[in-house]
Amino acid sequence: MPKLSIVIPVYNERDTLRKLIDKVEAVDYAKEIILIDDYSTDGTRDVLNEYEGRENFQVLYHDKNKGKGAALRTGFSKVRGDIIIIQDADLEYNPVDYGTLLEPILDGRADVVYGSRFQGGTHRVLFFWHYLGNKFLTTLSNMFTNLNLTDMETGYKVFTKKVNDSLTFKCNRFGFEPEFTAKVAKSKFRVYEVPISYSGRDYSEGKKITWKDGFAAIWYIFKFKFTN
Repeated sequence: MPKLSIVIPVYNERDTLRKLIDKVEAVDYAKEIILIDDYSTDGTRDVLNEYEGRENFQVLYHDKNKGKGAALRTGFSKVRGDIIIIQDADLEYNPVDYGTLLEPILDGRADVVYGSRFQGGTHRVLFFWHYLGNKFLTTLSNMFTNLNLTDMETGYKVFTKKVNDSLTFKCNRFGFEPEFTAKVAKSKFRVYEVPISYSGRDYSEGKKITWKDGFAAIWYIFKFKFTN
């Protein structure tokens, strides 16, 4: 069985981090867990200190807040596994879905797998305008990449070491999602999409993405169509 590298960007997730790590550890795969703190200010670093030096853990710290994309780049540079899974620290995405996400890669069909929140998995009912915004961004991205994804913005992206070694990312914040998709499409990697469960948060619970990130994503969809 290939070894997994679970890359977890963390920013101000003191209340969810231990529970999330417990869920990741409970998944029965050989794995390393890479935690990247993006200069949290709420006590998250005190939680992360508990995992320093533990077997199969790497705990990394940014000296200033740089964004999710920057945290992911830091994590990607340290992976030692065969398959990389991006895992948010906020409990919106459930590690029990790893088996579904990994199947197309393990059986040799895929290089990249997207976990779609819109393919029939169980999900919390929340914001209509967020849903519409996601669908718009995914459609626009598909027009430029010629993919037929249903959820380009999903936090669950799984890919092989070959993909990680082949691609270089630049976006520091949430622009990582359209950048990743554009570069995977340009490189002709085999892409699959599978249904996942989703337990979205509202803003009172700490949700961080805003309408500004949506407008930035539009810019990055155009940008990475024509640049590398």
